[in-house]
Amino acid sequence: MAIERIIHTSADDSTPEEQELEVTLRPHDFANYIGQKRIKQNLQLAITAAKKRGEPIDHVLLHGPPGLGKTTLASVIANEMSAQIRITSGPAIERAGDLASLLTNLQDGDILFIDEIHRLHRSVEEVLYSAMEDFKLDIMLGKGPSAKSLRLDLPKFTIIGATTRTGSLAAPLRDRFGMIHRLEFYTPEEIARIIKRAAQILGVEISDDAAQKLAGRARLTPRIANRLLKRVRDYADVNGDGIIDHYVSSSALELLEVDELGLDPADRRMLEAIIDSYNGGPVGVDTIAALLAEERGTIEDFHEPYLMQIGLLERTPRGRKVTHKAYTHLGRKRSSIDGQASLV
Repeated sequence: MAIERIIHTSADDSTPEEQELEVTLRPHDFANYIGQKRIKQNLQLAITAAKKRGEPIDHVLLHGPPGLGKTTLASVIANEMSAQIRITSGPAIERAGDLASLLTNLQDGDILFIDEIHRLHRSVEEVLYSAMEDFKLDIMLGKGPSAKSLRLDLPKFTIIGATTRTGSLAAPLRDRFGMIHRLEFYTPEEIARIIKRAAQILGVEISDDAAQKLAGRARLTPRIANRLLKRVRDYADVNGDGIIDHYVSSSALELLEVDELGLDPADRRMLEAIIDSYNGGPVGVDTIAALLAEERGTIEDFHEPYLMQIGLLERTPRGRKVTHKAYTHLGRKRSSIDGQASLV
C-alpha cells in the first residue's frame, strides 16, 4: 500500500516534536512565503479564478533542485484553496492498485501531492493519465480471457507533482499538467529574511549581520538555511548566551566547515578531485561518482546545480569542467610546466 500523509488546513495537528518544528518553520500562506515572486503571482491568479468558479485548481508540476520549497508550496496551495492535501511519493506507489486506493479515497477539491513523481512506475503512470484528464479510473479485473475492464468515476481533484528531474518525466504525463513551474534559487536577501523569520519562530535572537553571514553560506536554499540556523543555535546555547551574533555565527560555521561560498567538505572534495585527477576536466559524471564513491544522482541533484549556479563548475558536451573561479576559491593555479593544479 502506498505510504501517505494527510495534512488538514487546521493549525492544531499533533505531530512528533521534530516534525512539528519542521512544519512550524514552513509558511502556510502566500503572505509568509518568501521568494519565488513570479510563481506566487501565477498561482494566486489561478487559485482566485478557481475559487471564483467553484472548481479545483488545475494540476500543477513543480520542479527544481531539492530544498527550494516544492512541498511547502504544495501545502500553501492547499491552504489557500481551503483543501485537504494527501502527501505521498513516486517510489511509494508500487502498483496501480495503490494509486487506485489513493484516488478513490479523495473527495471533491482534494489535492494529491506526489513527491519524486518522475519515479512512478510506468504501469502506475498509465492509470494516472485518464484520472488526471477525465477524472476516470480504468482498472482491470482478473487476468487472461476472463479479464474485464472497469471504469470508475473519480471526484474532481488536483494532482501536484514535484520532481528534481523534469527530463525523466514521461511526456504524456508532463503534458497533462496545466501549470508547470520551475523553482529558482533564492537571492541572499531572501534567504536572510527566511532566516530571520525562522529565528523568530524558534525564539532565537539573531543580529542582522549574523543573518547575512548565514544567508551567504546557505547555498541559496531555504532548507539548508534552516538547517544551518538550527546548528548555529545549538552552538550559541552551548558556547554562549543563546544569542547569535557575528562572532557566534562565524565560530559555528567554522566548526561546521562551511566556507564563505557555502561549500562543505564534500563540495570541495569533488572540485579538488576533478582538479587533481583530471586537471580540471572535462570529465564524465559517472567517473566523478566513482572517484568520490558517491551516487550519480547525489552529484547531479545536490552538488552540481549550486556549483554551476555560482560559477564554480560548468557542464560541457565532453563532461564537467572546473572553472577559473573555482581554482581561485580553492587557492589553486594551473602549472604551466606540467599542466597540474598546485597550491598558490
